[in-house]
Formats: sequence, C-alpha cells, structure tokens
Amino acid sequence: MPISSRESRILIIGGSIAGLTLGNLLHRNGFDVHIFERTPGHMEGRGAGITMLPGLIEGLQAAGADVTEAELGVHLPVRIALGNQGDILAERTFPQTMTTWKRLYDALRGVFPADRYHDDKTVQRVEQNEARVTAFFTDGTELHGDLLVAADGLRSAVRTQLMPEVKPVYPGYIAWRCLADESALSSATHATLFNRYAVWFAPGQQGIGYAVPGPDHALVPGKRQYNMVWYQPVPEAGLARLLTDDDGHYHPNGIPPTALSRTVLAEMMARATDLLPPQIAEVTRVARTRFFQPILDLQSPRLVHGRIVVIGDAAFTARPHVAAGVPKATGDALALAKAIHGNRGDYPACLQAFEHTRLRVGRTMVGRGQYLGAYMEAQLKSEAERLAAETARDPERVMLETAAPFDYGEGLADYHARN
Repeated sequence: MPISSRESRILIIGGSIAGLTLGNLLHRNGFDVHIFERTPGHMEGRGAGITMLPGLIEGLQAAGADVTEAELGVHLPVRIALGNQGDILAERTFPQTMTTWKRLYDALRGVFPADRYHDDKTVQRVEQNEARVTAFFTDGTELHGDLLVAADGLRSAVRTQLMPEVKPVYPGYIAWRCLADESALSSATHATLFNRYAVWFAPGQQGIGYAVPGPDHALVPGKRQYNMVWYQPVPEAGLARLLTDDDGHYHPNGIPPTALSRTVLAEMMARATDLLPPQIAEVTRVARTRFFQPILDLQSPRLVHGRIVVIGDAAFTARPHVAAGVPKATGDALALAKAIHGNRGDYPACLQAFEHTRLRVGRTMVGRGQYLGAYMEAQLKSEAERLAAETARDPERVMLETAAPFDYGEGLADYHARN
C-alpha cells in the first residue's frame, strides 16, 4: 500500500525521547501519529544527566522544540582527570554542555499534541498482516495502524515478542548515580568540580561527574545540581541482593531509588569514603538522589519486521561511557522519519535502507561502549587480566574518549541534506 501522510496511521509504542522525537517529526509532516506510553503522567527519568553531543540540539529543533543549547544546559569549558586522592592528573580544554533527560523530555513533550499522547497504556501484544498492524493493550483496547514503531526501551515488550532470543548481556559492573544540589557542596569541592567535566579514577573503580540544570531546569548558580556516575564491579550473582528492598521484594527490572535497602546504601557510602576521590565521596554523602543501574549491552539482529520497526534502546543499548543513548534515539527517529517521508512506495521497500544504516550505527555504538568499558569489565576476571587493564589505563586518554563525539555513521546531516 502506498505511503500517504494524509492516510497513514502510525502507532508509536513508548513515549520517551525516541518516541517523542519521531512522533513530532511525523506529526509535523502530516501523518496520523499516536504515542502510547506505559508510565502514567509525565515521566521523570530519575534525574539522569545527558551530555549534549553534536547533532542533538539540531535534532530537537527539527522535531519542533524551540530551544537553544544555552537554554538547555550547563556549559563546561574544560575536562579534568581526577586521581583517587583528589589530585588533578590532567586538564584539557573540552567545551560541552550538560543537561538532564527530563529537560529534553519536557521540550519534546511540550510540542507534541496532548490528545495524541496516551499515557498509562501498556501494550500486551502486536499482530500484523499484509494490510495493517494491530496493537492490543492490557486494558482491553486495540488499535489498528499502517506502521507500528517499538520505542519502548531496553525491556521492550514488542521486541521480546518479535525476537525473544535477544536479551541484555551483563558485563560485570554497575553504575551508581548520585544527584546533589549545588548548594549542598562544600566550597572546596565546588571549586574543583562544578565548572569542569570530571573523569575520576581509583583502583578498580572509575566514574564521571558534571553539573546539570536544577530540579526545575534552573541554570542560575546556586540552584543547579551535580550529577555523578560511579562504575563499580559486581558479580552477576550479587545483583539480586542489590535489587531486593528491605521488605524482601525483588525488583528484577530495576529498583526504585526510594526502595533501595538501607544496608545496601550504607555499604555504598562506606565504600565511597574508602575508595573514591574525596570530592566524589562528598557528592555521595550529600546527594539528594541515589540509585544504581546494572550496565547492559543489547544488540538486535533486525530492526524491521514487516510493518513493525524497532528503534532506540529497544533495538540497541550501549554502555553509558559513550553518552550516546539520547543522540542515538534522536538519530533513529530522524532516519526513520526520512525513510517514511522520502519514499512513496511500500513500507518494506522504504524501510530497507533505514534498517541497513541504523544496524551499522547501533553495532558501532555498542562496540564503542565495550571498548570504553573494558577496564571495568576486567575487574572480575583473572589477576593477570586485571593487572593488564590497570597498566593500560591512561587517565588522560580515558578523559578525552569518555562521552566524546564519535562518528557512528549516517545521522542528522544526511537527514537535512535529503529533506
């Protein structure tokens, strides 16, 4: 069936960055598009920090968000490598802007029609034939469309139905994340950390930290926040304990910050004091929010399944060292919008090039994350492998490669060139 923006209904499962970017792009081109998000109300994203890599701001603007980089985040002119005694091992000019997931989400949600964003809607299964695709929801409703896009994240229900063999792989370490109010930091710690992007080092440990907008997107000095990520080795067998709350309830898909065991938190704080640079240990002590995530790799062998397309973290999840999850989500959305809008033939034909290109991007990004995370992955291996990883770890190189611009393939420039 030919593609017509006036006739085609596109269903997007998942209302985070990938789903909202795509929804806005398609809506602006006249498509009948609807987004279905399982979370009720506005999503919070747990305050996760985001590095604004090249192309991200242009992607937001292409999706209709009237924003500038200066409005979105905190500008940091330099990077430092911080040793475990709190000493600065290296410093380089490296200008970047840091923001939060919530700031980007609000910018995209604010320009998408409210009557086309359906929250508290959990997809149960999908079915398709040659003419259409149907989404069945747990509340008993069903909706037909010409195309369905699965943008429902790492635990994608749609991907699980289509490719049950594709599962996340745990490489042996977690990321503790802490968010502290700027006003809670001591003057000495503030002076070292707040106007710099810090990559810090300790034996068997590694992490990053940087300033982000405040709880209400505030950019005023004194009202901002400090975001810290601490990579820590944890055997897979030890994850269950961390994911179990004080009432004995196990949270296999991630434990909410408020449910973290008091014992687990106390142990984390003690380890921070013993192991981390003193400035970073202080951040963990004064943090307003603390949570952790198991680091995972996920790769899909296919993105297109007839009238169903998988994008964003539902398709590929890379380790946070690359800081490219949000830019990749935006890139997937831009590439898919281009494929749909730029081809007036059958859906399978116009999606073939999209799949080829974005598979390459996803695989490259996951591989890049594995390269950047090799030191942490070595911590649960043999003594020889740990020693080799320690010997090879160069703080200045790690400082310059972490969350840095990297050519993952076709992206925003190509979208603008062809549209």
